[in-house]
Order: sequence, then structure tokens, then C-alpha cells
Amino acid sequence: MSASNSDTLRRFIETVWNQDDLDAIGGFLAPAYEIRHDPGDPWNGKTLDAAGLTDRIRVSRAPFPDQRFTILHCFENGNDVAIFWDWKATHQGDIAGFPATGKTIAMSGATIYFFEDGKIAGHWQVADRLGVMQQLAKR
Repeated sequence: MSASNSDTLRRFIETVWNQDDLDAIGGFLAPAYEIRHDPGDPWNGKTLDAAGLTDRIRVSRAPFPDQRFTILHCFENGNDVAIFWDWKATHQGDIAGFPATGKTIAMSGATIYFFEDGKIAGHWQVADRLGVMQQLAKR
């Protein structure tokens, strides 16, 4: 019995994003990964291969190496999986003009992941990046 797309996505979030196992990325991805909508993300609108997504995740994790996503709700509909999530991390590296503060930062968002033949082929996301910047700006 093959894993559901929801199960695959949960393993991807835990393994790649939460545990920082970037070597595992290729096992989760379709040949092309399209970032259809992710305002504030420098890769918004781009199509990446496994190496490109690895670079994106490496850069995204660098200021927040202990980051952790918690999936609050997960809904599967055919080849689409929607998740609502919370994110928490310690600001340990420079980002967008903010030197490392050591502050714990939190954010929430919603992401729809698109699947092809059981592999993740892209996402559409809304995240509270403004809230992150506001938390970083507080003294």
C-alpha cells in the first residue's frame, strides 16, 4: 500500500524542514517544483529542481536553524494537500537587514501543496512574513 499524499507531506515537513535533512529532498519531489504563489519569498514564481529547492531551504533556514513547523490541520483533495501551520524559531543569523537577535520568533500560515504521481510538485502559500519582520524590529 502506498502512502497518501498527506502522509508524504507530513514526512517531508518533518524530515526536510524540521530535521534539516536536505539530502532527503530528492525522494519527495517531482522533477519540477513550482512556487506558484508565495509573496515575500525570493523564489516566488520560479520552477526549481531538487538542487534549486535544496538551495532555497538552506537559505531560508540559515537565520533560523532551529526552526520547527507544526501542522495544525491537513486536508487532502485529489492531488492537492492543504495545511495550516505554526512556525517557531530562534533568530540566530542575519536576515533582511536584521542582525541576529536571539529572539524566539513565531509565524503562522497556510500552504497548498500540489502532487504528481505521489511526489510534491509545488506549492501556493500565504504566510505572515510581515509579522516576522515586526517581531524582529521590536527592541
